[in-house]
Amino acid sequence: MHDDRRLTEARLQRVLGERVWPAIYTRSVPLEVARWDAPGEPVPAAEGIAADHVPARVGDAWGPAWGTTWFRLRGEVPREWAGLTVEAVVDLGFDSGMPGFQSEGLVHLPDGAVVKGLNPRNAWIPVGSPAGGGEAVEFHVEAAANPVILGNPPFRPTELGGGRGPADEPLYRLARADLAVFETAVWELAMDLDVAGGVMRSLDTGDPRRWELLRALERSLDALDLHDVPGTADRAREALAPALRSPAAASAHRVSAVGHAHIDSAWLWPVRETVRKVVRTSANAVALAEDHPGFVFAMSQAQQWAWLKEHRPDVFARVVRASEAGQFVPVGGMWVESDTNMPGSEALARQFSFGKRFFRDELGVDTQEVWLPDSFGYSAALPQLVRLSGSRWFLTQKISWSRTNAFPHHTFWWEGIDGTRVFTHFPPVDTYNSELTGSELAHASGNFRDKGGASRSLVPFGHGDGGGGPTREMLARARRTGDLEGSPRVEVEHPSEFFAKAHAEYPDAPVWLGELYLEFHRGTYTSQAATKQGNRRSEHLLREAELWAATAAVRTGAPYPYEALDRVWRTVLLNQFHDILPGSSIAWVHREAAESYAEAAAELHGIVASAQGALAEEPGGDGGTLVFNAAPHERDGVPALGAVPAALTGAPGAAAASVDASDGGFLLDNGLLTVRVDGRGLVTSVLDRVAEREVLAPGSPGNLLQVHPDLPNQWDAWDVDAFYRNTVTDLTGADAVEALEPRPGGAAALRVARTFGASSVVQVLSLSPGARRLDVETVVHWHEREKFLKAAFPVDVRADESSSEIQFGHVRRPTHSNTSWDAAKFEICAHRWVHVGEPGYGVAVLNDSTYGHDVTRAVRGDGGTTTTVRLSLLRAPRFPDPETDQGEHRFRYALAPGATVEDAVREGYRINLPPREVPGGGEVEPLVRVDDPGVVVESVKLADDRSGDVVVRLYEARGGRARATVAPGFPFAGVRAVNLLEEEYEGAPGLDVRTASGDGGHGHGSVAFGLRPFQIVTLRFAR
Repeated sequence: MHDDRRLTEARLQRVLGERVWPAIYTRSVPLEVARWDAPGEPVPAAEGIAADHVPARVGDAWGPAWGTTWFRLRGEVPREWAGLTVEAVVDLGFDSGMPGFQSEGLVHLPDGAVVKGLNPRNAWIPVGSPAGGGEAVEFHVEAAANPVILGNPPFRPTELGGGRGPADEPLYRLARADLAVFETAVWELAMDLDVAGGVMRSLDTGDPRRWELLRALERSLDALDLHDVPGTADRAREALAPALRSPAAASAHRVSAVGHAHIDSAWLWPVRETVRKVVRTSANAVALAEDHPGFVFAMSQAQQWAWLKEHRPDVFARVVRASEAGQFVPVGGMWVESDTNMPGSEALARQFSFGKRFFRDELGVDTQEVWLPDSFGYSAALPQLVRLSGSRWFLTQKISWSRTNAFPHHTFWWEGIDGTRVFTHFPPVDTYNSELTGSELAHASGNFRDKGGASRSLVPFGHGDGGGGPTREMLARARRTGDLEGSPRVEVEHPSEFFAKAHAEYPDAPVWLGELYLEFHRGTYTSQAATKQGNRRSEHLLREAELWAATAAVRTGAPYPYEALDRVWRTVLLNQFHDILPGSSIAWVHREAAESYAEAAAELHGIVASAQGALAEEPGGDGGTLVFNAAPHERDGVPALGAVPAALTGAPGAAAASVDASDGGFLLDNGLLTVRVDGRGLVTSVLDRVAEREVLAPGSPGNLLQVHPDLPNQWDAWDVDAFYRNTVTDLTGADAVEALEPRPGGAAALRVARTFGASSVVQVLSLSPGARRLDVETVVHWHEREKFLKAAFPVDVRADESSSEIQFGHVRRPTHSNTSWDAAKFEICAHRWVHVGEPGYGVAVLNDSTYGHDVTRAVRGDGGTTTTVRLSLLRAPRFPDPETDQGEHRFRYALAPGATVEDAVREGYRINLPPREVPGGGEVEPLVRVDDPGVVVESVKLADDRSGDVVVRLYEARGGRARATVAPGFPFAGVRAVNLLEEEYEGAPGLDVRTASGDGGHGHGSVAFGLRPFQIVTLRFAR
């Protein structure tokens, strides 16, 4: 037989696109259109519906960027359409090839009830089957003129992300507003042809099934009269039906299809627009659920459910009913789909506790799946947190974006830094916006890397980011591929059903140990420095606020500010969304984040001041000062988590710090370190007098600021490409190098000022008495474009790996590039410190608000090894915010010679939690003391259920086994080990409780327990 497949395939494409799809609506009448343009921000539906509309027509321009136009559509169903299926078809000016990322609409009835959303692939409104015709129809469409930020070509700088301007031109034209007859038979034929053609094209040309489908399609097209598609659609379907009834092979891959609409909580639109996207998509999904009893839709992010409840309680009520029926499924168990690299320990724990508690309280659902398809890499701390939140399973998709190495598994056990394992799935379909097309399903089956051990995968289907979610066409594909030869078997089901089946089938799945590092989007550790600094500051302020408020509540009976703390936590958790904290959103988003951080800081400072004021005794006549230490380690005589009078603080026996001119530069000395700074302001020597060794590599200055060109191939705010390192400018010229007067606490200091390009930097280098640490305070006025600013510390240490702080512990990463996996980690994320060491000696680089780092090594001519730790301070990408990072920035970082990992942990907390001085006297006894400095108290608070119980969360920080004794500074009636939701759980550590009297009665006492490496333990003390 001749190979004529291309002829038939091309025929199918044209007939389906030009004749069948257009024939779905054969008869139509125009709707009467009127409009009202909201003058500013969006208004409530009642106001938009009641507004004074003016006549309009199809073809009218509407919508300045970020504006809202309310269209009123009125019409009458023709009497001759009685008994037919009628729909309104409304095209706001959509680009059908780009669902999401553009104009969207929400349809209301005159009474304000929501009907559904309007999107490029979902532009119809149900009218029904009028009994007699002549019925009046009226709809009100809230049309959002969201500009296309990620245009064609993409990644071009645009000012549209700054917000609506006063003179913006209209972006869209109303393209259609009709009542039309929906031809059901034609639509069914279109889906038959779509599925048969999709499966056919996915098969190898040597597969007989491909040819069976080709000939069946040929017969179907022959049976179709192109001039009477509605009249011959059933005949064409009959010709194709036998081929669509042929069952799948017994070995066919099984797909669990889960309705989904990935909605970024902010990205190329502000948070307020996300709220509307959630409403529109939820309305679509719940309408689809009402029409299709087997449909299941999964929605993550408790924040989005909360927005729905707050802004559209009517839609939320429908969603709750669908949830009770098992069709609208909460997943994720987190407040938002957060970034997981940069949120701090307690913040990542609160993502789970706030998310899980919302779903329990509002829906009665204890979510089991952690659903993070799109975050930019996954912290090795997550498995333990997942299990401590009461969840069992983890799903991600983003690892498919890695550019260097293909991840070796799709279903596997993921093991975290403490040894906890969580059953994990990475859908082989390689998208979280599937349309269930033949090519996508074939890719899922062929790409699945666990064949032979497992036979099923999950496919999230639906248009995301305002594209409208799943459609009736997707469900039609699912029905047709449920048992179809040549296709995987598709079943729409709850994600927990997939995980239960996958787990049962593949209990001995392979294990992946450590972080899921994304070999892409590494620039997100640095972009939008102010947002990252706001996050770090807020996290530590929340620690202080909870600690001192709990201490005041226990010690003085002061009221604990539950509502205020919860409100601030929700703000911080929202801003940890994976396009806000990583710095990949438009300017509007980061402007609002900065405002929210400022408001949070003001409120938290007030809470801290109030609590410390309650704790401080009135000073004596000579005035007194009380020094509070929120860090988990003693500092200069102030106990961890407590306070003492300033007169009792200091470093006993510490030598004074000095700064002296020397050889055209200066020497800083405090008896522990001697630091030489030359006339260029470069640190040329750091002598560790305790270890009697030079810290810096020969001839390599420390605290060297370096600037690289930074124009990645695409994804500007997201990416740094490895070639940036090929070109570097060292900032060695100084405008001024001068000694300063002694700083508070007796620190000796130098000021170094530099200018470069259009920017300037002023640094203060200081040594404090008794501190084995060189502090660097930096103020940068940054006005570069597409540049990358780094600070380098080349140390004389032979290290083939670095240790970086993550949540509740640290990870070790290679400093070499032996393999492609090692080489791909050329930019890494760390929290408060990076440590490099050799047996017997180590060095830590600390920071107060930096996340991006790189660590490299080189062997010198003298045989020694230089290990260089660099902090990534600032970038200047131009998309999606052309003004990224422009302006003033303040950083603090430090070099800690001779540091162990335990030292790095201590110094990392110290640099982020400076002491507070408050007028007053007396002492504040810590609420809790721990006898092992390697077991770190991460948070102290009152229980969320408002029982008054004291909750203490701590973890083993060195990476080894420990046995700790915790002594509360208050009488307690009992103590339990609890999970992140502050409830008892299976597998909790055993506690050895000892009361002061030893008789088991109430009173002061202690509790002892063992910890495995990096184990998190949360203790709940009943007072």
